[in-house]
Amino acid sequence: MSDIIVIRNLKKFFGEIKAVNKISFEVRAGEVFGLLGPNGAGKTTTIKLLMGLLEPEPNGGEMSVFGLNPEKNEVEIKRRIGYVSEEPLIFKSLTPRNLFNFIASIRGLDEGETTERAKEYLESLEALQYYEQLIATLSHGNKQKIQIIAAILHDPDLLIMDEPLAGLDAKSVRVVKEILELHTQRGGSVLFSTHIMEVAQELCDRIGILNKGKLVGIGAIEELRQQSNKLGENLEDVFLRLTEQDTSVEEIVKKLRKSYKKRIKEEMI
Repeated sequence: MSDIIVIRNLKKFFGEIKAVNKISFEVRAGEVFGLLGPNGAGKTTTIKLLMGLLEPEPNGGEMSVFGLNPEKNEVEIKRRIGYVSEEPLIFKSLTPRNLFNFIASIRGLDEGETTERAKEYLESLEALQYYEQLIATLSHGNKQKIQIIAAILHDPDLLIMDEPLAGLDAKSVRVVKEILELHTQRGGSVLFSTHIMEVAQELCDRIGILNKGKLVGIGAIEELRQQSNKLGENLEDVFLRLTEQDTSVEEIVKKLRKSYKKRIKEEMI
């Protein structure tokens, strides 16, 4: 299985903050690779570096996408990528119809076929009624649906998705999961950042866990269990151990339970 993304010793510092600190991993053809971590762990910074939205220098490291250098082959790489950002980066002064027609024109797609596909996706996500409505007036969840559709219309070889399920209802999450599965079945790859452990455990073939800018665990769920000495545990417990949060969580839970029992006892007096 070939590597679609290769990252080696990637670093990105913001002053004294080491947002990404010498991380290395690969995303293989036909797989969903999950990137997990607490807030501020470096997930979004890593994705923005890959997308050329941040300059990696002078901090260093190497990246390649489809075997190409993102700094030298930006146009060729972006032609083959679909990107979903954490916050919808779409033209809010347009309607979905305007946006999809614009995408068809800049990507050289057939406008009729693009419209048909876009409406099919909109219908599956229960958003067809917004086809002629200004994107600026839509809810966050519906903006996210439009952004996801915009990212997949051209059948990209690679989807890079930063918290793509934020704001979506349960039914839409299920539909997006099916879209991703169909994407990988035809050989496409996905780099997928999420806070939803159940989704990551269900969808991802392999997972990289970031903490304070460093990669603290990588592999399939069984490999992560071994790395965390949490054999038989779910991904949430493994994640908390690898990011050194398991002890603090247990302490918080104990305090909450103690406070709750004390309050109940006082109410009974």
